[in-house]
Order: sequence, then C-alpha cells, then structure tokens
Amino acid sequence: MNDQSPPNTEAMFNPFSPEFVRNPYPSFHMLRASQPTMKTPLGFWVATRYDDVAMILKDRRFGKGFEARTLQRYGEEIFQNAAYRSMRHWMLTQDPPDHTRLRGLVSKAFTARRIEGLRPQIQALVDELLDTVSDRGGMEFIREFAYPLPVNVICDMLGIPPEDRARFEVGGKVSGRLIDPTPMTEEELAATNEGFLEQEAYFKELFAARRAEPQDDLTTVLVQAEEAGDRLSEDELVGNMILLFGAGHETTVNLLGNGMLALLSTPGQYEKLRDNPDLIPGAVEEMLRFDSSVQMTGRAAFEDVQVGDVTIGAGEHVICLLGAANRDPEQFDDPDEFAVDRVNVRPMSFGGGIHFCLGAQLARVEAEVAIRCLLERLPNLRLGFEGDAEFKPTFTLRGLTGLPLAWDAD
Repeated sequence: MNDQSPPNTEAMFNPFSPEFVRNPYPSFHMLRASQPTMKTPLGFWVATRYDDVAMILKDRRFGKGFEARTLQRYGEEIFQNAAYRSMRHWMLTQDPPDHTRLRGLVSKAFTARRIEGLRPQIQALVDELLDTVSDRGGMEFIREFAYPLPVNVICDMLGIPPEDRARFEVGGKVSGRLIDPTPMTEEELAATNEGFLEQEAYFKELFAARRAEPQDDLTTVLVQAEEAGDRLSEDELVGNMILLFGAGHETTVNLLGNGMLALLSTPGQYEKLRDNPDLIPGAVEEMLRFDSSVQMTGRAAFEDVQVGDVTIGAGEHVICLLGAANRDPEQFDDPDEFAVDRVNVRPMSFGGGIHFCLGAQLARVEAEVAIRCLLERLPNLRLGFEGDAEFKPTFTLRGLTGLPLAWDAD
C-alpha cells in the first residue's frame, strides 16, 4: 500500500507568500522535479520546464485570452477601472488579427538598425548620470542610475518632453501588481485606476499637440496611423502609449538592478567581467537568465493541448514560469550558478512566439552600454550594504526596491 502524501502544491507555488516572492527559485526546482506542468489551487496551470515553456509560447493553439481570464477573476465591472480598460487594448493582451495590426504599427520604431542607432544617445545618458555621482564613491543605484536611464530613453522615443517626465515616477508596487497572477486588493485597484486616468489625460494632451505640430517621434507615428482610419482607434492609441512607456523602462530597471546584484555578490565574477569586457554581451544574457526581470507570462488554450504528461483543456489558462525555465538543469549546466562566461545562454526572459518582447534589443543595448561604463569608470565597484537585498512585493515583475553601490572615488 502506497501511503505517500500528494505533493503540497501550495508550498511549491504560492504567489501570496512573501518568502516565495523574495526567492521563488527553490520552489521552481521542487515544481519541476515533481509536477513540471501542474494545476494550481487557484485554477490555472503552471509550466516550469524550458522546452514546455518554449513550446507553449510558440504554439498557435495558445493565445492570450485576456478578457476571459480577467472576467473570470473580477467580473464585468472590472473594465470600469481605467487600468483594465487600457489593458483591453494593449497589443500585449491581443490575439491575431488585432495583435498583428497593432504590432505592425509599433514595430517600425524598434528595428535592429534603429535601436543600434541609439547607442550614442544611450552612451551620452550613461555618461551624464555617472558624471553626477562618480566622485562621491557611492550611489543608490536604482534611483540614481537604473531608473533614469531607460525612462529617459523611452521618453525620448515617445517624444515626452523632459519637463513632463517627473509625472511618470510611479512606484513599482502597484504597476507590478497589475499583471500578477493573484487578484489585486480594493486599495490597489483604486490606485491603478487613479494612475491610469492621469496617464490617459496626459497622453491625450500629447496627441493633440502632435496633431497640431508633428515631431520626429513615435507618438507622431501612432497619431498619424490613427488619423489614417481603422488601423488604430483612440482607445488603442491611448492604451498602447501607456504600455510602451511602462514596458519600455520597468523591465530594464529590473535587469540592471538584478544583474548588478548577481555580478557583485558572486565571488570572482566582477573581476572576470572587468578584465574581459568582450564578455559583456554574453554577461547580459546571463543576467537575464539568472534572475529574470519578468518571471511569468500567461496563455489560454484554444483547444485541448498535450503538454508533457498532461492535457491543458480548451479554455484553460497556463502560466509559463520564465524564471523556472531559465533555471532548468536540462537546459543549463549548474543553473543556480551565475557565470559571466556562460555560452549559448538563450534565456526565456523576453518570452517567445508572436509576443516576443519588441524592446528586447533596446534593453540589451542599454544594459551593455551601462555595464561597460560602470566597470570602466567606477574602480573597485562593490555592494554598499550588508545582508540580503530587498525585492519589491510583486511576482511577475521581479526587481529590487534599492541597491546601494560603493567604489573607490580616487
């Protein structure tokens, strides 16, 4: 007689737990070993293996299913909330043909050639930020560097003038919670509603200004597409501007923070990268893999689909745990080790399939330029605190509340 107890699924996947949010990786390993594709007590599936996650993200039998998932969680009244009303029109939440149309309009601003052309501008921003702090011997890295760099880059692309950028300094807690797998509280819903109403009002003013006086920016491109007819509605225009601003900086902030924490807390890796700067592009991929800025992305099955040993039924939802896929020992040797010279990394951090992150190359360029300059200009760079770093209380977007750094100012 087998009296072995069933696995404790709540212990392995409990996005309500502060301990899980602080360090989900031990739970990911338990999940992958016992139930690599598991149905949670919350009613959705989670997938943890690299190959399974890659398949789900590329397979057209899966889609976003955003409205059905949101209605199931909150009911129809949720779309009276400005945040969810906006998300209803994001290309990130759409399936073809709307996704194809929206992405086609926006992707023109994110070609590889155009992103590479931004290197001098990114370099100038990095130099300006480091000029401010280099002689001090220390800084709060998130606030003084990791946040302002990508924010200024995406604001320049969108055409948001410098004097307006302070209006967008919204804390990561609520914005991150918006796409977490756990329902938001009434207070969080109210805060997101207020924040999105303010952004809607601002972008409508910016649209009016660009209609009156076009500029060489992405806002003008999208406004002109909206004026061309049914290619872009007013709601789609507003929603995707909000998406581009948020997605254009928040994940890069986390990439820089999580990546520098891993680099400076793993013995020997800072020195290896400092002495071998040609490793920087690969080190950025390792940073993405080791502690992914985006930990999960969701899909809905359009029909019954076999994933490993289980069948995900039509209409059911599955969360692809990108952070778990990035630590899969079947894909990566010693997955819990951070190594700047790891080769052929290919992390899942930017998703896959038709929803592969549009800004992936931009994030990579920003990180490469930033890390190169940090290593060159700040001698003996090191963590400026003792003990454990503190992560924001969100699961989907994984990032630090702060990261004090120190160096030899002389």
